[in-house]
Amino acid sequence: MQVYGLVGNPVGHSLSPPMHEAAYEATGIDARYVTFEPERSAIDAAITGADALGIAGLNVTIPFKQDVLELVEPDPLAARIGAVNTIDFGGGEPTGYNTDAAGVTRAFDRHGVELDGAAAVVVGAGGAGRAAAFALADAGATVHIANRTVANADELASVVPGATSGGLDTLDRVCDADVLVNATSVGMDAPDETPVPASYLHADLAVLDAVYTPIETRLLRETADAGGVTIDGAWMLLLQGVEAFELWTGVDAPVEVMNAALRDHLSIG
Repeated sequence: MQVYGLVGNPVGHSLSPPMHEAAYEATGIDARYVTFEPERSAIDAAITGADALGIAGLNVTIPFKQDVLELVEPDPLAARIGAVNTIDFGGGEPTGYNTDAAGVTRAFDRHGVELDGAAAVVVGAGGAGRAAAFALADAGATVHIANRTVANADELASVVPGATSGGLDTLDRVCDADVLVNATSVGMDAPDETPVPASYLHADLAVLDAVYTPIETRLLRETADAGGVTIDGAWMLLLQGVEAFELWTGVDAPVEVMNAALRDHLSIG
């Protein structure tokens, strides 16, 4: 039996275990998916120990995505983003990947949104924002990064090809954009909040909100009211997991099975 898992702190409410275990059952893979919650100071020992114990792969979440970068051999994309969220122990030296980027591009593709040549705005310059900005730029979009702390937006734009940056006062760029990604937590802790004024939303806009609790945020409701395409955060969560599953197993993921398991648990939560 293969063991996969998630390392983070906290991980108690993670939706990854039911999603991945549904995939193992559907594909007949003899595997389990478990969670690990080491202290911040123990992440080095945790990764070394996982490798020594023969764990096949780990997902990595807050606060360890940047910490593990120096503990594995990152692939080129993870190195550029500066964060690892998936580790494969199967090829000798542990290899680090960032499947959040694939979660973004796959989510737009799933909804029929063309990214090549698109004008995109990313709100937020943290981990999710970094993955989104690189993913969109690599797919051929022109990216503008808007962030509360302008210096962080500027730093990210300096390493994303062709990107521009500014503060939240530059969100009016959304008026002329084709694609918008909310990579902040706005709308999660206070469901009536939105990172983007409704007056900037329009019918030619596709919006991915990384927030998945609630599944329908104010941003998505107002985008729908404006006639735009809405993509909830569960799609990004699902499709980054799909990418990890396929990296680990070499098997096409049962996407619909994983999606059903994820959304069942979201409705329970």
